[in-house]
Amino acid sequence: MKAVVFDMFETLVSLYTCDTYQGAEIAADLGIPENTFRSLWNPSEDARARGEMTFEEIITKIMHTFTHFDEAFLNQISKRRRDTLVNVFHSYRPDIIDMLQALKERGIKIALITNCYFEERDAIIHSELFKYFDVALMSCEVGIIKPDRAIFDRCLQELELNAAECLYVGDGGSHELEAASAIGMTACQATWYLKGDTRHPIRRFSEYLEAVRPMDVLHFI
Repeated sequence: MKAVVFDMFETLVSLYTCDTYQGAEIAADLGIPENTFRSLWNPSEDARARGEMTFEEIITKIMHTFTHFDEAFLNQISKRRRDTLVNVFHSYRPDIIDMLQALKERGIKIALITNCYFEERDAIIHSELFKYFDVALMSCEVGIIKPDRAIFDRCLQELELNAAECLYVGDGGSHELEAASAIGMTACQATWYLKGDTRHPIRRFSEYLEAVRPMDVLHFI
């Protein structure tokens, strides 16, 4: 293996290790039922992940539709969303850095393919993790979301490697393991953040390699 391609959320960091500010919490702050909020919020997910809509734009639309527009309140909600994401990138396992550093020391290239929104992109760029990536493909920047093969192909092009030379590591969301395997990468499920939390929808896949701890990744290169 000449490169390891990582997913971000529930792989390098977890949204479930600290307080979150997602649909339920935002709906509560807006004072509208969560189901009502999600009638516009959930359908916007792909557009936001492709970079076609910002967090502020969807909240503005929700305000106009269900309450009333308040710019100061919008800014407050936006700040809370972004501050919470910064906290996520201060709450990951310390052995994540150990793993990334060990890969660098072995001369292994490190890439990122993540479905993310602009506010998540900003948190990634300003995190301690970002300096480790030789290639970083964030869906909101490239306009492609997993499991679309095009984002995997672009990663290979930027790495200047063949699929067989790459290990893909992710928790398994967005059908990423299937997509990586289909193009010829070796797929590995990262299960170190899977704690049986009922909020986490991912199951364990027996058909792929499994890394129970971050340093286990080194066993597969």
